[in-house]
This record gives sequence, C-alpha cells and structure tokens, in this order.
Amino acid sequence: MIRINTQDRTPIYLQIIRQVKYLIATGMLKEGDELPTVRMLAQQLLVNPSTVAKAYRELESEGLIYSRTGSGTYVAPTRVIFSNEERNRILYEHIDTLLVISANLRFSLDQLLELIQTRAKEINIYKEKE
Repeated sequence: MIRINTQDRTPIYLQIIRQVKYLIATGMLKEGDELPTVRMLAQQLLVNPSTVAKAYRELESEGLIYSRTGSGTYVAPTRVIFSNEERNRILYEHIDTLLVISANLRFSLDQLLELIQTRAKEINIYKEKE
C-alpha cells in the first residue's frame, strides 16, 4: 500500500509517514492492523532499513503506531486527531490532482462540481438533510 515517489523531493521517511497517516485517516489501516516489518518494507520500497525505522519511530512518537518486541508493529488503538493544517494538506494534494486532470480533460469547474455532487450521492458519502 505504501509507495515511494522518486520524482518527489520530499525525504523518503516523510513520504512513508504521510502515507501511513493517510491510510490510518481514511480507515484503510485500522486499529490493531499489523504493519510490515522494517526489513520487509525496506525491501519492498528498495530503501535502506534505517529510513523505514526512522519513519516508524516518528509515527510511534506521535502515538499512531506501537511496537511489540518480537511480535511486530501495529496501528495504535487511539487516533491522533489531525490538525486542520494536516487535514487541509491531505485534501489539497488530492484536489490539485483532480483539478489538473479535469482541466486536461477539458471539464469546466461547474462540470467538475456537478460530477462530484453526483458521485457523492451515488456512493452515499454525504447524507442530504431531510
């Protein structure tokens, strides 16, 4: 689930941290889910194990994950509430991508907003007030 973007100038350990936070925030990683071992994730991402270890240490210090010696690393039971700044940053990344793609496909902003509203109703994300 975690991927490194070699075009991104963000340090790799920060990319790992952001992606794990995103996976937790979206519920793709849930309380008690086991994360890959440092060695396994380093091999998958083709990075130095110390890079993954640094990311895991930071996530653990923030209370998002915890380690059990000899057992593994898991998503912590209590979630840290993201600051508005962090929530906005996560959404801005996706909004920027969506805006660029829709502009390249020659959708107007009004068309894009209409598609978003239609899709939200289809997947029942936002309940309309009755």
